[in-house]
Amino acid sequence: MNAILPDRAADAQTAAIVKVAVMAVGGQGGGVLTSWIESLARSQGYVCQATSVAGVAQRTGSTIYYVEMTPASVQQPVFALAPSHGDVDVLIASEMMEVGRAIMRGFVTPDRTTLIGSTHRALAYSEKAIPGNGMANSAEVHAAAEVAAQRLILADMDKLATNQGSVISSSLFGALAGSGALPFERSAFEDAILASGKGVEASLRAFSAGFDAAVNGTTANVERASIRRDIVGPNTQMGDWEKLVEQVSYLPTDVQEMAQAGLAKAVDFQDCAYGSLYLERLNSIIERDRASDGWLLSQTAAKYIANAMCYDDIICVADLKTRAPRMQRIKGEMGAVDANVMQLTEYFHPRAEEITGLLPAQMGARLEANPKAMARLTHWFGKGRRLRTDTLPAFVMLHVLGGLKSWRLKTRRHAVEVAHLESWLTDALAPLGQDYALSVELLKNRRLIKGYSDTHTRSLGKFDTLMGAVQLLKGRPDAAEWMARLRDAALQDPEGKALDGAIETVKSFT
Repeated sequence: MNAILPDRAADAQTAAIVKVAVMAVGGQGGGVLTSWIESLARSQGYVCQATSVAGVAQRTGSTIYYVEMTPASVQQPVFALAPSHGDVDVLIASEMMEVGRAIMRGFVTPDRTTLIGSTHRALAYSEKAIPGNGMANSAEVHAAAEVAAQRLILADMDKLATNQGSVISSSLFGALAGSGALPFERSAFEDAILASGKGVEASLRAFSAGFDAAVNGTTANVERASIRRDIVGPNTQMGDWEKLVEQVSYLPTDVQEMAQAGLAKAVDFQDCAYGSLYLERLNSIIERDRASDGWLLSQTAAKYIANAMCYDDIICVADLKTRAPRMQRIKGEMGAVDANVMQLTEYFHPRAEEITGLLPAQMGARLEANPKAMARLTHWFGKGRRLRTDTLPAFVMLHVLGGLKSWRLKTRRHAVEVAHLESWLTDALAPLGQDYALSVELLKNRRLIKGYSDTHTRSLGKFDTLMGAVQLLKGRPDAAEWMARLRDAALQDPEGKALDGAIETVKSFT
């Protein structure tokens, strides 16, 4: 019998293959990064192969780019077409959840893998579709990465790149150079960027930022936006604003921070008189609250009364879409400079209710009660419209709509929102004398209402169902607990199936 002896030369050549995987979605430059890595390897006398496995668009999946390289030799190597579990030397992830996906798929192992990732978030569709806060926990992914990787390099690579006028592929390439995971000098990496001939200066600046982040051990701290909103306006109105801010200082200390944020939101939405109305409503809650409970009722009311008063109508949407900071932000995200021509298209799909909502309250109510009139409005306005706000006619139209704040308080939509707000407060405070915690939870139910058009209508339906469930819970010692559970169920899916199931569960034991 003949024994088959292992080919030690072949094993040595296989061990010399360096395997690099890049996980990215459309627009993050994964293809560019891969081409740089491939160009780098070939320039250093390596044979190389690059492949890609396409994912699903719109953040439900990522594209996996895969590069294998080895020093050139007489024998031609056989490269794999895709990464295998436990067989990746360098994993580059363009976003924090891609880090998590790479770990879950077994591409990151503590015995060999250098993991380079960006801590910023580009939300997946599954995160956006959930009515509540569907964002995955980045901290959990970070903790898993520390355990899974041999070496971990995490930083906000997207911010590092945009600060230099470039895109994330440049800073990730710099982090790869700084990691020392590939046996090439920094100059060789920079030559690969120079050879591409496109956006070279900005790419090199971002490359340098990523390199420094890898070498200096930048941590994965995520900056959070401040809830403070700056208010600007004429001096006469700024005087009114300062008086309102002074009123907040007289509120209970535990309530002041949320009240300040809610006041700023109300004034930004309408004006100082509207902000004064917000404080009146809040004070009516504070009068019924008590310090022994930590002013929890008032803190909750401060948040959700502001949200209820600042609803998303056409005037608000048009105002936000024509503000200068928004245009500047989009230009920055697109990397547009004065020499570029940027086109910006807004999509609108107004329902008949949005049209009647702009009319005087009584007239709008009459039209809404007339099915034929509503059908006619749907026929006239129901088609989706795309408006180029980089052109003067479309911008002026939205700018005029956004400037109708003084008209807003006379509209049908405002009358409907005020009636709904007052009904909600009445229902939420009804059990206050017997069950303080239940009143707090009923105030929190307002978080279900969001958006405009069809999204707003669906959220209202779930809100009404949830508020109606209080009749099943009254008198129970755990009523507040169950109301919180029902709300969590309502936030799980847009259709409300989880909420319906949870209500059936409550009915089974009441």
